[in-house]
Amino acid sequence: MVKIDDLKKIRATTGASVDAIRKALEEADGEIERALKLLKDKGALVAAKKASRQTGEGIISCYVHANSKVGVMVKLLCETDFVARTEQFEKLGHELAMHVAAMEPANVEDLLSQAYIRDQDLTIDALIKDYIAKLGENIRIGGFCRFEI
Repeated sequence: MVKIDDLKKIRATTGASVDAIRKALEEADGEIERALKLLKDKGALVAAKKASRQTGEGIISCYVHANSKVGVMVKLLCETDFVARTEQFEKLGHELAMHVAAMEPANVEDLLSQAYIRDQDLTIDALIKDYIAKLGENIRIGGFCRFEI
């Protein structure tokens, strides 16, 4: 039997669907850590399945550092305008722009391989795959530019 408090806790942490969390908890015999690992593994599978889908919609996310000496624009692409307008997608764009400002990647490939500034155990590529699993659409970085004075 799945405990509702465990389900809520994982939902708040991952943003995964209630059904996916319930299935993971059942498969993990109620162990939260195992359920989180299962969700992460399944998220990678979801991302791989969606990788070939076209990404014709998206947003341009901007970030200017507090000292006004560094500014970044990131082109973040997804499949539909519906997802592009979600708060989660906009948050991902903002996080990516802040990361580019802080870490100065040379190109998109360099950016994808970097450790995420808020969680060193997670690469930017893994972060995007987590969002693909949450939002159910292919997501990719279309490019970025970083300005510095």
